[in-house]
Amino acid sequence: MPVMEYLERNAALYGDEVALVELNPTVADGRRMSWKEFSLIESNSFAPYRREITWRVFDEKANRCANLLIERGVRKGDKVAILMYNCLEWLPIYFGVLKSGAIAVPFNFRYDATEILYCAELAEVDVIIFGSEFIGRIETNAERLSKGRLLIYVGDNCPSFAESYHIMVDDCSSLKPMVGGITEDDFGAIYFSSGTTGFPKAILHKHKSLTQAAQMEQKHHLTSRSDNFLCIPPLYHTGAKFHWMGSLVAGSKAVLLKGTKPEIILDAISKEKCTIVWLLVPWAQDIVDALDRGDIKLSDYENLKQWRLMHIGAQPVPPSLIRRWKKYFPNHDYDTNYGLSESTGPGCVHLGLENIEKVGAIGVPGYRWECKIVDEDGNKVIRGCVGELCVRGPGVMTCYYNDPKATAEVLKNGWLFTGDMAMQDADGFYFLVDRKKDVIVSGGENIYPVQIEDFLHKFEKIKDVAVIGLPDRRLGEISAAIVEIQPGIECTEEEINNFCLELPRYKRPKKIIFADVPRNATGKIEKPTLRKRYGADKLVALENRS
Repeated sequence: MPVMEYLERNAALYGDEVALVELNPTVADGRRMSWKEFSLIESNSFAPYRREITWRVFDEKANRCANLLIERGVRKGDKVAILMYNCLEWLPIYFGVLKSGAIAVPFNFRYDATEILYCAELAEVDVIIFGSEFIGRIETNAERLSKGRLLIYVGDNCPSFAESYHIMVDDCSSLKPMVGGITEDDFGAIYFSSGTTGFPKAILHKHKSLTQAAQMEQKHHLTSRSDNFLCIPPLYHTGAKFHWMGSLVAGSKAVLLKGTKPEIILDAISKEKCTIVWLLVPWAQDIVDALDRGDIKLSDYENLKQWRLMHIGAQPVPPSLIRRWKKYFPNHDYDTNYGLSESTGPGCVHLGLENIEKVGAIGVPGYRWECKIVDEDGNKVIRGCVGELCVRGPGVMTCYYNDPKATAEVLKNGWLFTGDMAMQDADGFYFLVDRKKDVIVSGGENIYPVQIEDFLHKFEKIKDVAVIGLPDRRLGEISAAIVEIQPGIECTEEEINNFCLELPRYKRPKKIIFADVPRNATGKIEKPTLRKRYGADKLVALENRS
């Protein structure tokens, strides 16, 4: 069944129960509140810092969105991009797109103006729905973006180049749209990923992928009607969205939190009585570090006993972190999840709640998934040997949209070749060892070295540059730029850092190393040599053992 049917079921069975809560520790005039101010708000009087909707209202808002799109000419198979920060409107709009028969295309909110245009054209997007934070980025290319494409703005003070979502949607019916025959074999979503070149690829999924991810999440974490899921990562991310969909399948409440400081997270868990929390490694590190320092005390939070599960994904998890976590939270279940956007997000491999003694492994095949490890010729290797991890299951993408060559490189006889190097131990658990793809995973965010290298090559003082990942206790990896300066020229680290201010913050190199850049006979940068030289070879394996 398409995932929209779970929403309709929940509206019918649990219509008056709260489905979603948005928590945002700011005041009405936009001034940021300190965590101390936020923590003083009584649990029954969060407004205006707290909004909520019931399952019935959630479904009605999705219907209104779908009917709006249909009235504006959107048809089955058209593509609707969503470019918004986490908010109470995000998921109803996403489900409205699905209910209209269109394909939902979430955009990474870190995209700059050029990347927004590139992805809109790559995925052949017909509509872009965007929030107030993105007015400037949309306006930069508004003329090109609006050609043959509808721009819809969610917020107050609609810009002249777009149409107001709130004004239009208020006049639309809240009844289920009359769209015939949306099945699991219809296309449902496009997500974006990047390969070694750093240019986004558009990943096309059918509705059955979305349903598989939702059902798998509920199965893996035993999500029940009494659970309350705290969602902090951005909803454009497959991880956040499909972890939340366990709540959708169970018909249980979820909280969208803006803020990642330990005090804000624990306060939200306590006041909202959350039972399941998905964290990125840096946030979990920050919580245990703050507890170790005595900056926060668990006794300051009244309702933490109901918190039953902490799970982590998006990057390798240091076993030492989980040992420290269990010292403070001995009764927590724990899980970690592995996945890619090409596999509809996390869970094609997962540790399992009962396997905490195997921390360091990514786990075993997830619900309805198969795994294998192969050598360079595609032959399965014996246990204990390293090879490329391949996965197969109902959540594998259909293709890279309009890119048959790239599709053929990673999809072979139904198997998805992940580009991650792994080994399987005697008990059948999979461990990541290294990455075949030239990608840095820093705090759960993918960083593609070629993008930074291309940017730095524009600096006239730089002769050559290579970007690699170096180990970092909190983020797993950080990006480091090995910079070779033009002969006879002086250049400082400060100059390079100032030049990099034009890059988005997360893409800026965190370390500058002045040294020669080694290249082979064909002119390719010898990244393995650099990783070994600076202690980053087998970085993933090192993280898993720490």
